[in-house]
Amino acid sequence: MNKQMKEDKQQKPDLRGELLRRQGCSSPFIWVLLLLLFVPLLIRMYSESAPMRDEITYTTFRAQVLAGNVDEVVVIEERIEGSFNTPVQETMETGESISVTDFVTYLPSFQDPDLYALLAENNVTIRTKPPEGESGWLILLNFLPLVFILAIGYFIYRRLTSQGQGMMAMTQSKARQYDASMEVTTFEDVAGAEGAKTELQEIIEFLKNPERFQLLGARIPKGVLLIGPPGTGKTLLARAVAGEAKAPFFSITGSDFMEMFVGVGASRVRDLFKQAKQHAPAIIFIDELDSIGRKRGAGLGGGHDEREQTLNQLLSELDGFEPTQNIIVMAATNRPDILDSALQRPGRFDRQVMVDLPTMKDRLEILKIHAKGKPVAADVDLEQIARGTPGFSGADLANLLNEAALLAAREEKKQISDEQISKARDKVLMGLESNLVLTEEDKRLLAYHEAGHAVVGSLLPHTDPVYKVTIVPRGRAMGVTQQIPEHDRYLYTKDFMLDQMSVLMAGRAAEELVMNTTTSGAADDLKRATHLARKMVLEWGMSENLGRVSLSDENQEIFLGDEIARSRNFSERTAREVDEVIRSILDEAYQRARQILSDNKEGLDRVVDELVEKEEISGRELLDLLKVERKEALSAK
Repeated sequence: MNKQMKEDKQQKPDLRGELLRRQGCSSPFIWVLLLLLFVPLLIRMYSESAPMRDEITYTTFRAQVLAGNVDEVVVIEERIEGSFNTPVQETMETGESISVTDFVTYLPSFQDPDLYALLAENNVTIRTKPPEGESGWLILLNFLPLVFILAIGYFIYRRLTSQGQGMMAMTQSKARQYDASMEVTTFEDVAGAEGAKTELQEIIEFLKNPERFQLLGARIPKGVLLIGPPGTGKTLLARAVAGEAKAPFFSITGSDFMEMFVGVGASRVRDLFKQAKQHAPAIIFIDELDSIGRKRGAGLGGGHDEREQTLNQLLSELDGFEPTQNIIVMAATNRPDILDSALQRPGRFDRQVMVDLPTMKDRLEILKIHAKGKPVAADVDLEQIARGTPGFSGADLANLLNEAALLAAREEKKQISDEQISKARDKVLMGLESNLVLTEEDKRLLAYHEAGHAVVGSLLPHTDPVYKVTIVPRGRAMGVTQQIPEHDRYLYTKDFMLDQMSVLMAGRAAEELVMNTTTSGAADDLKRATHLARKMVLEWGMSENLGRVSLSDENQEIFLGDEIARSRNFSERTAREVDEVIRSILDEAYQRARQILSDNKEGLDRVVDELVEKEEISGRELLDLLKVERKEALSAK
């Protein structure tokens, strides 16, 4: 075994040496640099090896001249060197007494004009030397910092050049090219988004057969802007277009254009379009377009910064296309409101494709795609999961199933069951379970708060059914009452919003009605209710006192925050009336919630007792405790 280990060790490549060679450490340049670093040390060693003389006081020097103990001195400007015939005891500044043979001293500022006569009288031979000039070592030492800086700069330049990142390479595009030899994405890999697929289908037809459109004099859109919330699959759709058309696909993000050097972004734009023209027909995809496409001239940066120069070059390239150049520019953003208007005019990004959050049917198809390759148990109803995840994007649904798979692996399960998916959904929506230990009093108070939400949410006619009530602390929430709509909701009626505010106020109402106290747990409820009431009054014209008028001002100063520079477009009198109407709506919602809880006090107590005992109840169990019937959209099993 030892012999085999020795042979393996001999055959094992020197990874460290190989790494050093790849980094250029075997170059003679490195040895020159190391030599320059050791020059100060060599100078110090040389200076320390030279003979040293002990410095004495000028008083001691004169006394020894008078005593005849000095035969010869050497004068170098104001410095006097010599040696004593007989060693002299000299006291140093530290108080230490030493024996001095070779000495050095310095003339005082008044020069001592009688010194020459004193030396001649005592038969002291006087020698003189010219002032010492700087040696070659000292000159090299003075220039060493400059040499060192130049050496480091040269080394960095060599490294950048060897890695293809020189000054010329810096201006080249960082776009990643995907072609048919790589993994191909098609519309079959994209669930839902049927409207977006229809809009993009003619883009595919143009890339496949451009002559068909050119013969009819049709001009295909040069730019297609994908607009939608994060995670809805905008990038996936762009790759699917390239896969369907079997065209080269150049992908780049807006931030890849930006660099600390002025003009680099514009150069990268030019290089990107040059590459695309060489591979036409092709697709250029720019993700996060808003990072370079913000409105020009806004904010504090002026109109000549690097970002705006990059945008100007992008506009120029888009406008300079010839009809026969078979290049489609696609981009994605979730902030179309801040884009420069020149980007969206005809001839540039003149087609906008909305990629909305998936509907219930789309969510089901997305779940089926992401469930492939996962051992999902037979009791898992993907349709029920799709109905219970309104507002989830495709990325959220993928994350949901991935969290369920991780949870099943942590529990050493062989399949993903409905229990793991339910726990994963709670984790995604509410966060991890907290380890907080509540006292019995706090636990009961929290139970009344959540039971208030649940009871009012179950009894009001225009609210979504209650899915689950829990008093298990998760994330930043001490307890949660989950409501799930019966169907995807796109329009919200006034009755729904009034009932929803009553549900939000019910937690505080239950605290005051039963426990005769208030807690900080209602902070988020009050914030959400106030926000909803303000929108009803200011934006949706749902106030009888103020009438059908919109008082909101959505114009915001870019780069300066959301509300720093926002101006109010109504008077102080109207502002006071708005505050009164909002307060009136919230007070009415609170009183309605309190009345419902007072009329159903027994049912409320039963729900609280069940919550304290089990810490979590389903919507079906809630209705059984309240002894009422209501059509349920979804209920926990």
